[in-house]
Amino acid sequence: MDLFPLYLTIKVSLTATLLTVAAGLILAWLMAKRDFFAKDFLDTLVMQPLVIPPTVLGYYLLAVFGAASPFGRLLERLGIRIVFTWKGAVAASLISSLPLFVKPARAAFEGVSTDLENAARLLGKTELEVVRTVTLPLAWRGLAAGAVMAFARATGEFGATLMVAGNIPGLTQTMPLAIYDAVQTGDTFAANVMVGLITLFSFAVLYAAGRFSRVRF
Repeated sequence: MDLFPLYLTIKVSLTATLLTVAAGLILAWLMAKRDFFAKDFLDTLVMQPLVIPPTVLGYYLLAVFGAASPFGRLLERLGIRIVFTWKGAVAASLISSLPLFVKPARAAFEGVSTDLENAARLLGKTELEVVRTVTLPLAWRGLAAGAVMAFARATGEFGATLMVAGNIPGLTQTMPLAIYDAVQTGDTFAANVMVGLITLFSFAVLYAAGRFSRVRF
């Protein structure tokens, strides 16, 4: 059985999760700790991938990164190609998994007592130091749970990845896409092995996320 889909899935999922956590931390902290114009709109926009069909999400990504768009043409001139590359799979996984990180991360940040943060400010800590020394250490369980869920979502991404990255064996074919191909071609052995791996992984992820989500302050 070809192991490339497993390798690519791990590569794409880890990259997407790192980017999701980096962007999600900022979004979750802003929505938890700050009031600003269009906050509800931003919250709704971030949560959209949970409710819109994956193919619609893939279409939006094609509209942004495709060669027909101004941004896509700019990336092409810079030598950066997203569509029909593994980077397209990362983009699809990033957008799909972002709400699964932001939601628990926001709840974790909201659970941190403002009294403790204000006490740190009174001691002369800058806002960045307050976040680093007070907020993040107290919210880490929720953040870890969100990161685990984001990684799991990135691992199982199918529809948007198919639209943006395509299903190219040896280049953009992840595990979910390989399972689809195996079923279509009647290779039940390969399909069963990959389905078993994904199922065991999903169970482990849900169990780990449940343990991390028991936040105690």
